[in-house]
Amino acid sequence: MACFVAGIVLLWIAIASPIDALDDYLLAAHMIQHFILMSVAPPLIALGAPTVPLLRGLPRLVRVGLRPLFRAHWLRSVLRFFMHPVSAWLLMNIAYLGWHVPAAFEWTFRSESVHQFEHAGFFLTSIAFWWVVLAPWPSHRAWPRWTVIPYLLSADVLNTILSATLAFSGRPLYPSYVEAERVSSLTPLQDQVAAGAEMWVLNSLVFLVPAMALTFQLLAPRSGRSASASSPVKSHVG
Repeated sequence: MACFVAGIVLLWIAIASPIDALDDYLLAAHMIQHFILMSVAPPLIALGAPTVPLLRGLPRLVRVGLRPLFRAHWLRSVLRFFMHPVSAWLLMNIAYLGWHVPAAFEWTFRSESVHQFEHAGFFLTSIAFWWVVLAPWPSHRAWPRWTVIPYLLSADVLNTILSATLAFSGRPLYPSYVEAERVSSLTPLQDQVAAGAEMWVLNSLVFLVPAMALTFQLLAPRSGRSASASSPVKSHVG
């Protein structure tokens, strides 16, 4: 519950706090917003295993009315597609890289509805991405657990490419930030370098730390893994 509530609060911070007000003036603030939308709020919400509690929280009449929809074969097929590791990885990274292409990024400045659609795309595709990593109950993994390691590392490679492009391009890539009113001492290029550094460090930590933790866990002696796996059951029985 704590993870789920924290994820919702951070989602609100990303889209309704002063960070959202600053994103028209500072690329660094905009990248912090994207980082929360894609790499902080989604995994926290997934860690909250929200599926069953949210469904049970619906009024009984609504649950009964939606039961045929939940049992529909086409809906299950759609969910399996979006939650498949390949689909989730591709959708998240296409959204991440695609919306940071200068032409697409500038489009979000010309239309608030496009900007909101961008944010929704970031959040929803990241929910699917982290759902594969965390597999919250009652979901099941489509692939073996070790595949999460290359899944995360390959996403970090793309993050590094985009972040390095922003940090080392040598010129501002987004005209809107060149023309924006200066609300800090940073020049447009310095602001872009700071944004690239933020994305590089923060996103890499989010990808690499769980990949390393899972690697150590999988390489641990089997007896240690069995003991740690059985301890919750013993505690529950006791």
